[in-house]
Amino acid sequence: MCGMPQQHPDRSTGSTTARPDASMSLLTNVMDHSLDDGYAEAAARRSAEGGGLPKTLRAKLGLAAGLVLAGIVVTVGAAQARVSAPVVAKERQKLIDRVEAATDRADRLQKTVDTLRESVGRQQRRALEKHGGPQGQSVALQAGATPVHGPGVKLVVDDAKGAGQGGDGARQGSGFADTGRVRDRDMQRIVNGLWQAGAEAISVNGQRLTALSAIRAAGDAVLVDNRPLVPPYTVLAVGDGDRLRTAFENSADGQYLSVLVENYGVRTSITTQENVRLAAAPSLIVRTAEPVGGTRERSADTGKGIS
Repeated sequence: MCGMPQQHPDRSTGSTTARPDASMSLLTNVMDHSLDDGYAEAAARRSAEGGGLPKTLRAKLGLAAGLVLAGIVVTVGAAQARVSAPVVAKERQKLIDRVEAATDRADRLQKTVDTLRESVGRQQRRALEKHGGPQGQSVALQAGATPVHGPGVKLVVDDAKGAGQGGDGARQGSGFADTGRVRDRDMQRIVNGLWQAGAEAISVNGQRLTALSAIRAAGDAVLVDNRPLVPPYTVLAVGDGDRLRTAFENSADGQYLSVLVENYGVRTSITTQENVRLAAAPSLIVRTAEPVGGTRERSADTGKGIS
Protein backbone atom coordinates (compact mmCIF):
# COMPACT_ATOMS: atom_id res chain seq x y z
CA MET A 1 0.00 0.00 0.00
CA CYS A 2 1.17 3.51 -0.69
CA GLY A 3 2.38 5.32 2.41
CA MET A 4 3.31 2.15 4.33
CA PRO A 5 6.94 1.85 5.38
CA GLN A 6 8.86 -0.66 3.35
CA GLN A 7 11.37 -3.04 4.86
CA HIS A 8 14.15 -4.83 3.07
CA PRO A 9 15.78 -8.00 4.42
CA ASP A 10 19.41 -7.79 5.45
CA ARG A 11 21.16 -10.55 3.55
CA SER A 12 24.07 -10.69 6.00
CA THR A 13 22.06 -11.00 9.14
CA GLY A 14 18.77 -12.26 7.68
CA SER A 15 16.81 -9.48 9.34
CA THR A 16 14.65 -6.91 7.70
CA THR A 17 15.73 -3.21 7.61
CA ALA A 18 13.61 -0.18 6.54
CA ARG A 19 14.52 2.20 3.61
CA PRO A 20 15.71 5.60 4.66
CA ASP A 21 12.92 7.27 2.58
CA ALA A 22 10.27 4.83 3.64
CA SER A 23 8.40 7.57 5.40
CA MET A 24 8.30 9.69 2.19
CA SER A 25 6.67 7.11 -0.10
CA LEU A 26 4.21 9.66 -1.62
CA LEU A 27 6.98 12.01 -2.62
CA THR A 28 8.97 9.11 -3.93
CA ASN A 29 6.05 7.99 -6.11
CA VAL A 30 5.63 11.53 -7.51
CA MET A 31 9.32 11.74 -8.32
CA ASP A 32 9.40 8.29 -9.90
CA HIS A 33 6.31 8.97 -12.02
CA SER A 34 6.64 12.55 -13.27
CA LEU A 35 3.93 14.39 -15.23
CA ASP A 36 5.96 14.16 -18.45
CA ASP A 37 4.39 10.79 -19.19
CA GLY A 38 0.93 12.33 -19.16
CA TYR A 39 2.02 15.10 -21.47
CA ALA A 40 3.57 12.53 -23.76
CA GLU A 41 0.35 10.53 -23.86
CA ALA A 42 -1.71 13.66 -24.63
CA ALA A 43 0.70 14.69 -27.38
CA ALA A 44 0.58 11.23 -28.89
CA ARG A 45 -3.21 11.31 -28.82
CA ARG A 46 -3.38 14.73 -30.54
CA SER A 47 -0.90 13.55 -33.15
CA ALA A 48 -3.03 10.52 -33.87
CA GLU A 49 -6.15 12.68 -34.19
CA GLY A 50 -4.76 15.25 -36.65
CA GLY A 51 -1.14 15.94 -36.66
CA GLY A 52 -1.33 18.00 -33.54
CA LEU A 53 -3.38 20.89 -35.19
CA PRO A 54 -6.84 21.97 -34.02
CA LYS A 55 -9.74 21.53 -36.44
CA THR A 56 -10.36 25.28 -36.80
CA LEU A 57 -6.74 25.85 -37.65
CA ARG A 58 -6.82 23.06 -40.21
CA ALA A 59 -9.97 24.59 -41.78
CA LYS A 60 -8.33 27.99 -42.03
CA LEU A 61 -5.24 26.50 -43.60
CA GLY A 62 -7.39 24.62 -46.12
CA LEU A 63 -9.32 27.79 -47.01
CA ALA A 64 -6.09 29.70 -47.44
CA ALA A 65 -4.72 27.00 -49.71
CA GLY A 66 -7.91 27.08 -51.82
CA LEU A 67 -7.73 30.85 -52.17
CA VAL A 68 -4.11 30.67 -53.20
CA LEU A 69 -4.98 28.05 -55.84
CA ALA A 70 -7.89 30.13 -57.15
CA GLY A 71 -5.63 33.17 -57.33
CA ILE A 72 -3.11 31.21 -59.35
CA VAL A 73 -5.82 30.05 -61.78
CA VAL A 74 -7.20 33.58 -62.22
CA THR A 75 -3.74 35.00 -62.72
CA VAL A 76 -2.88 32.42 -65.36
CA GLY A 77 -6.21 33.02 -67.16
CA ALA A 78 -5.72 36.78 -67.12
CA ALA A 79 -2.22 36.37 -68.50
CA GLN A 80 -3.50 34.17 -71.32
CA ALA A 81 -6.31 36.65 -72.05
CA ARG A 82 -3.81 39.52 -72.27
CA VAL A 83 -1.73 37.50 -74.68
CA SER A 84 -4.69 36.54 -76.95
CA ALA A 85 -6.60 39.85 -76.73
CA PRO A 86 -4.47 41.74 -79.28
CA VAL A 87 -4.87 38.93 -81.81
CA VAL A 88 -8.66 38.82 -81.41
CA ALA A 89 -8.94 42.62 -81.56
CA LYS A 90 -6.84 42.71 -84.72
CA GLU A 91 -8.99 40.08 -86.45
CA ARG A 92 -12.17 41.88 -85.37
CA GLN A 93 -10.90 45.18 -86.74
CA LYS A 94 -10.04 43.53 -90.05
CA LEU A 95 -13.58 42.18 -90.30
CA ILE A 96 -15.05 45.60 -89.47
CA ASP A 97 -12.87 47.22 -92.13
CA ARG A 98 -14.03 44.68 -94.73
CA VAL A 99 -17.69 45.27 -93.88
CA GLU A 100 -17.30 49.04 -94.03
CA ALA A 101 -15.44 48.85 -97.33
CA ALA A 102 -18.14 46.61 -98.83
CA THR A 103 -20.86 48.94 -97.56
CA ASP A 104 -19.17 51.98 -99.08
CA ARG A 105 -18.75 50.16 -102.38
CA ALA A 106 -22.43 49.16 -102.38
CA ASP A 107 -23.47 52.76 -101.61
CA ARG A 108 -21.39 54.07 -104.51
CA LEU A 109 -22.88 51.51 -106.88
CA GLN A 110 -26.40 52.38 -105.72
CA LYS A 111 -25.76 56.08 -106.35
CA THR A 112 -24.49 55.22 -109.83
CA VAL A 113 -27.62 53.15 -110.50
CA ASP A 114 -29.88 55.97 -109.31
CA THR A 115 -28.04 58.50 -111.47
CA LEU A 116 -28.30 56.30 -114.56
CA ARG A 117 -31.96 55.60 -113.88
CA GLU A 118 -32.73 59.31 -113.63
CA SER A 119 -30.81 59.98 -116.84
CA VAL A 120 -32.72 57.28 -118.72
CA GLY A 121 -36.01 58.61 -117.38
CA ARG A 122 -35.21 62.15 -118.54
CA GLN A 123 -34.28 60.96 -122.00
CA GLN A 124 -37.47 58.92 -122.28
CA ARG A 125 -39.61 61.87 -121.17
CA ARG A 126 -37.91 64.19 -123.65
CA ALA A 127 -38.43 61.64 -126.41
CA LEU A 128 -42.13 61.37 -125.62
CA GLU A 129 -42.59 65.15 -125.49
CA LYS A 130 -40.54 65.80 -128.63
CA HIS A 131 -41.88 63.14 -130.95
CA GLY A 132 -45.36 62.67 -129.59
CA GLY A 133 -46.58 66.27 -129.52
CA PRO A 134 -49.69 66.91 -127.39
CA GLN A 135 -50.60 63.25 -127.61
CA GLY A 136 -47.11 62.30 -126.42
CA GLN A 137 -47.42 64.64 -123.44
CA SER A 138 -50.73 63.07 -122.51
CA VAL A 139 -49.21 59.62 -122.85
CA ALA A 140 -46.26 60.68 -120.70
CA LEU A 141 -48.61 61.98 -118.01
CA GLN A 142 -50.74 58.86 -117.99
CA ALA A 143 -47.70 56.61 -117.99
CA GLY A 144 -46.13 58.43 -115.03
CA ALA A 145 -43.16 59.61 -117.07
CA THR A 146 -43.43 63.23 -115.89
CA PRO A 147 -43.94 64.78 -112.44
CA VAL A 148 -47.36 66.28 -111.83
CA HIS A 149 -49.06 68.53 -109.30
CA GLY A 150 -52.55 69.85 -108.76
CA PRO A 151 -55.64 69.42 -106.57
CA GLY A 152 -56.52 65.96 -105.39
CA VAL A 153 -57.09 63.75 -102.37
CA LYS A 154 -54.96 62.19 -99.67
CA LEU A 155 -56.04 58.75 -98.46
CA VAL A 156 -54.23 57.18 -95.51
CA VAL A 157 -54.79 53.48 -94.78
CA ASP A 158 -53.24 51.78 -91.75
CA ASP A 159 -53.36 48.40 -90.07
CA ALA A 160 -55.70 47.92 -87.13
CA LYS A 161 -54.37 48.61 -83.66
CA GLY A 162 -52.56 45.56 -82.36
CA ALA A 163 -52.26 44.07 -85.83
CA GLY A 164 -49.78 41.22 -85.67
CA GLN A 165 -50.77 40.52 -82.05
CA GLY A 166 -53.54 38.25 -83.24
CA GLY A 167 -56.95 38.90 -84.80
CA ASP A 168 -60.58 38.12 -84.15
CA GLY A 169 -61.19 35.85 -87.09
CA ALA A 170 -60.45 35.31 -90.75
CA ARG A 171 -61.73 36.99 -93.86
CA GLN A 172 -63.70 34.57 -95.91
CA GLY A 173 -61.73 33.47 -98.95
CA SER A 174 -58.69 35.53 -98.02
CA GLY A 175 -56.44 32.55 -97.45
CA PHE A 176 -54.87 34.37 -94.49
CA ALA A 177 -55.66 34.42 -90.81
CA ASP A 178 -56.83 38.01 -90.41
CA THR A 179 -54.83 40.10 -87.95
CA GLY A 180 -56.16 43.48 -89.01
CA ARG A 181 -53.40 43.97 -91.57
CA VAL A 182 -53.95 45.76 -94.86
CA ARG A 183 -53.34 43.22 -97.64
CA ASP A 184 -52.12 43.68 -101.19
CA ARG A 185 -55.60 42.93 -102.55
CA ASP A 186 -56.98 45.72 -100.35
CA MET A 187 -54.52 48.22 -101.84
CA GLN A 188 -55.35 46.97 -105.35
CA ARG A 189 -59.04 47.71 -104.85
CA ILE A 190 -58.32 51.13 -103.32
CA VAL A 191 -56.06 52.20 -106.19
CA ASN A 192 -58.37 50.87 -108.89
CA GLY A 193 -61.29 52.63 -107.19
CA LEU A 194 -59.43 55.94 -107.35
CA TRP A 195 -58.59 55.41 -111.03
CA GLN A 196 -62.26 54.74 -111.77
CA ALA A 197 -63.30 57.77 -109.71
CA GLY A 198 -61.31 60.02 -112.05
CA ALA A 199 -57.77 60.20 -110.66
CA GLU A 200 -55.22 61.40 -113.22
CA ALA A 201 -52.11 60.24 -111.31
CA ILE A 202 -51.58 58.18 -108.16
CA SER A 203 -48.69 57.38 -105.83
CA VAL A 204 -48.46 55.07 -102.80
CA ASN A 205 -45.92 56.04 -100.14
CA GLY A 206 -44.17 58.18 -102.74
CA GLN A 207 -44.05 55.35 -105.29
CA ARG A 208 -45.59 56.64 -108.54
CA LEU A 209 -47.95 54.18 -110.16
CA THR A 210 -47.94 53.60 -113.89
CA ALA A 211 -49.96 51.45 -116.23
CA LEU A 212 -47.35 48.75 -115.72
CA SER A 213 -47.30 48.90 -111.91
CA ALA A 214 -48.16 45.84 -109.86
CA ILE A 215 -49.17 45.56 -106.22
CA ARG A 216 -48.20 42.22 -104.76
CA ALA A 217 -47.49 40.61 -101.39
CA ALA A 218 -44.43 38.94 -99.93
CA GLY A 219 -45.57 37.36 -96.70
CA ASP A 220 -47.24 40.18 -94.75
CA ALA A 221 -45.41 42.91 -96.69
CA VAL A 222 -47.09 44.88 -99.48
CA LEU A 223 -44.94 45.45 -102.57
CA VAL A 224 -45.40 48.12 -105.23
CA ASP A 225 -43.28 47.37 -108.27
CA ASN A 226 -41.30 44.92 -106.10
CA ARG A 227 -40.51 47.61 -103.53
CA PRO A 228 -41.73 46.87 -100.00
CA LEU A 229 -43.93 49.46 -98.34
CA VAL A 230 -44.38 50.11 -94.63
CA PRO A 231 -47.74 51.08 -93.13
CA PRO A 232 -49.40 53.48 -92.87
CA TYR A 233 -49.99 53.59 -96.62
CA THR A 234 -50.40 57.14 -97.93
CA VAL A 235 -52.20 57.25 -101.28
CA LEU A 236 -52.04 60.57 -103.16
CA ALA A 237 -54.27 61.09 -106.18
CA VAL A 238 -54.36 64.10 -108.51
CA GLY A 239 -57.79 65.15 -109.76
CA ASP A 240 -60.83 67.23 -108.88
CA GLY A 241 -60.58 66.88 -105.11
CA ASP A 242 -64.21 67.05 -103.97
CA ARG A 243 -65.58 65.16 -106.96
CA LEU A 244 -62.84 62.54 -106.73
CA ARG A 245 -63.47 61.99 -103.02
CA THR A 246 -67.22 61.71 -103.41
CA ALA A 247 -67.00 59.35 -106.38
CA PHE A 248 -64.56 57.08 -104.57
CA GLU A 249 -66.55 56.91 -101.32
CA ASN A 250 -69.73 56.02 -103.24
CA SER A 251 -68.03 53.39 -105.41
CA ALA A 252 -67.92 49.66 -104.67
CA ASP A 253 -64.24 49.93 -103.75
CA GLY A 254 -64.98 52.77 -101.33
CA GLN A 255 -67.70 50.64 -99.70
CA TYR A 256 -65.21 47.76 -99.51
CA LEU A 257 -62.82 50.03 -97.58
CA SER A 258 -65.66 50.95 -95.20
CA VAL A 259 -66.24 47.25 -94.52
CA LEU A 260 -62.57 46.82 -93.62
CA VAL A 261 -62.88 49.70 -91.17
CA GLU A 262 -66.07 48.45 -89.52
CA ASN A 263 -65.37 44.71 -89.41
CA TYR A 264 -61.58 44.45 -89.08
CA GLY A 265 -60.51 47.66 -87.39
CA VAL A 266 -58.49 48.97 -90.35
CA ARG A 267 -57.86 52.68 -89.85
CA THR A 268 -58.36 55.13 -92.69
CA SER A 269 -58.84 58.82 -93.42
CA ILE A 270 -59.44 60.74 -96.65
CA THR A 271 -59.07 64.49 -97.15
CA THR A 272 -59.13 66.82 -100.14
CA GLN A 273 -55.90 68.66 -100.95
CA GLU A 274 -55.39 71.92 -102.80
CA ASN A 275 -52.05 70.93 -104.26
CA VAL A 276 -50.73 67.38 -104.51
CA ARG A 277 -47.24 66.80 -105.94
CA LEU A 278 -46.23 63.48 -107.44
CA ALA A 279 -42.74 62.68 -108.70
CA ALA A 280 -42.16 60.87 -111.97
CA ALA A 281 -41.90 57.11 -111.97
CA PRO A 282 -38.29 55.96 -111.47
CA SER A 283 -38.37 53.83 -114.60
CA LEU A 284 -40.53 53.55 -117.69
CA ILE A 285 -40.75 50.77 -120.24
CA VAL A 286 -41.46 52.16 -123.72
CA ARG A 287 -43.26 49.82 -126.09
CA THR A 288 -43.89 49.95 -129.83
CA ALA A 289 -47.37 51.20 -130.75
CA GLU A 290 -49.39 50.61 -133.88
CA PRO A 291 -48.67 53.02 -136.78
CA VAL A 292 -50.89 56.12 -136.77
CA GLY A 293 -51.36 58.09 -140.01
CA GLY A 294 -48.65 56.13 -141.77
CA THR A 295 -46.05 57.02 -139.11
CA ARG A 296 -44.71 54.43 -136.71
CA GLU A 297 -44.59 56.02 -133.27
CA ARG A 298 -43.25 54.80 -129.97
CA SER A 299 -45.33 55.41 -126.89
CA ALA A 300 -45.90 54.06 -123.44
CA ASP A 301 -48.55 51.56 -122.51
CA THR A 302 -51.36 53.70 -121.11
CA GLY A 303 -53.84 51.13 -119.94
CA LYS A 304 -55.32 51.72 -116.49
CA GLY A 305 -55.85 49.18 -113.76
CA ILE A 306 -53.60 47.64 -111.12
CA SER A 307 -53.28 43.91 -110.67
